[in-house]
Amino acid sequence: MHYTRQLTELFILHEINLYKANKMENVSSEDKGMSVTRFVDLILEVSTILLESGAHCERINRNVQRIADTTCYKVEILLTFTAVSVTVTDRKNPENTVTGNRRVRHHGAHFGVLTNTSLLTWDLFENKISLDELENCLNEIKVAPKHPVWLIRVFIGVACGCLCLLAGGDWVDGAFAFIASLMGLTVRQEMIKKKFNLMVAIVCSAFVTTTVSGMNVLFGCGLSPDISVATAVLFLIPGVPLINCIIDLLEGYIPTGIARGAFGGFILLCIAIGMFMSMSLIGINNF
Repeated sequence: MHYTRQLTELFILHEINLYKANKMENVSSEDKGMSVTRFVDLILEVSTILLESGAHCERINRNVQRIADTTCYKVEILLTFTAVSVTVTDRKNPENTVTGNRRVRHHGAHFGVLTNTSLLTWDLFENKISLDELENCLNEIKVAPKHPVWLIRVFIGVACGCLCLLAGGDWVDGAFAFIASLMGLTVRQEMIKKKFNLMVAIVCSAFVTTTVSGMNVLFGCGLSPDISVATAVLFLIPGVPLINCIIDLLEGYIPTGIARGAFGGFILLCIAIGMFMSMSLIGINNF
């Protein structure tokens, strides 16, 4: 009888411990009030924002792991040129694993977004904000107002005009570079807005830019018209993808680095095609 009572007590204790374990598993799957599925979406959001804004792969990985270190989740991330894949595993319950994928819509350069996103992950790591607050701040970054289009065009033109002056051109050459780059950027932006292929837009932009600056060569208005032609198209140079290509290759992200290099190289080819077509049209043969 005594032996039966002990068995009953052991059985009850086993059931209680099993119940507690299941309860802890359920709690661990919602670390800091965020379920593993929602956490996957958050990691994908951070990764794609950084990748689309011009971050190299190791920077993205550091930010993601910084977020993961504040939770009980283990994060494995795969970064490619066109998509991000994330697998999140609950360390307290390894069976609670979720994988998510998200497409990368475009590749740009926005250093303000990069800085603000990195600062948010540091604030989370230092317990200044919660995961919910991080999620809300990311949404605010996504909808933050951008610079007016006309302002971007004007300052791109000013930048190319100043580069022309720094390269040895006079004020007339600088004026041609300013106007040519402004018109070329307008063409590229409007074509992209109308859903043209990016490479086609770059060819047309380089063609228009070189044609406008080539008028300086054709009529001999400035002292160094060839400098205005060379500097007017510099706004099209894919500096960020090419730099990130080198960084990714050095840090071991070989496929993504090669993809970035191919992307940047093809943009350079499109610029050359547009310039060649324009020079052939207006008869510049001594450039």
